[in-house]
Amino acid sequence: MIYFIGAGPGDVDLITVKGRILLCKADVVIYAGSLVWEEHLKVCSRDCLTFNSASMTLEEVMAVYKEHDSENAIIVRLHTGDPTLYGAIREQMKALEELGLPFEVVPGVSSFTAACAAVDREFTLPGVSQTVIITRIEGKTPVPEKEDLELLASHQCSMAIFLSVQEIDRVIEKLKSGYQRDDVPVAVVYKASWPDQRVLAGTLGDIADKVKEAGIDRFAQILVGDFLEGDFERSLLYHPEFSHGYRKGDP
Repeated sequence: MIYFIGAGPGDVDLITVKGRILLCKADVVIYAGSLVWEEHLKVCSRDCLTFNSASMTLEEVMAVYKEHDSENAIIVRLHTGDPTLYGAIREQMKALEELGLPFEVVPGVSSFTAACAAVDREFTLPGVSQTVIITRIEGKTPVPEKEDLELLASHQCSMAIFLSVQEIDRVIEKLKSGYQRDDVPVAVVYKASWPDQRVLAGTLGDIADKVKEAGIDRFAQILVGDFLEGDFERSLLYHPEFSHGYRKGDP
């Protein structure tokens, strides 16, 4: 059986219990070595075979699946964060389906939620935003025209931007055009939950200079929106005057 497992954003304790158990039992682990902390591999058995996919092609990864698949074998494909976000797993699953090899996806903690936790904030604040846009700027991988960053920013939602800090000037230019203001709060979180985590706080007006001064050009989440600073409304869920299925409110 092949398992696509989210290793979490960095901290080895942020992998799920299910993911850790499967990793301990694994016969083969293919891990994204450029992003996954190798500390995760310390729980693997001595006999476990490990492959760093950083230098592998899809065809080479598929060859490992085919060579080591058997009725009782546990093969773990260890991805950073949650594998369903920018994990390039769909092409692997399609190939496995064509080969008739069974697989399962085990979700993980994404770096965008870890980044929000690192700045002690909540994406969905009453009266501010009830929507989170997860996206990236176009690079080697294109982005559909209708998902241009400027257009998405015009919705004024909370935003988590992946894989884009290396293009910080272009990112900020598009965000300013979309938000139509440059005082929108921004946080750039480098390697969320890792021992060398760093957090830069600012606005659309000054964050680019701070990022360049800090030398951050990879491994960072860009969080944007008024959820980071400013007023918000009290949640009705815990308001004494609000009734729901588990509590009767007091008018």
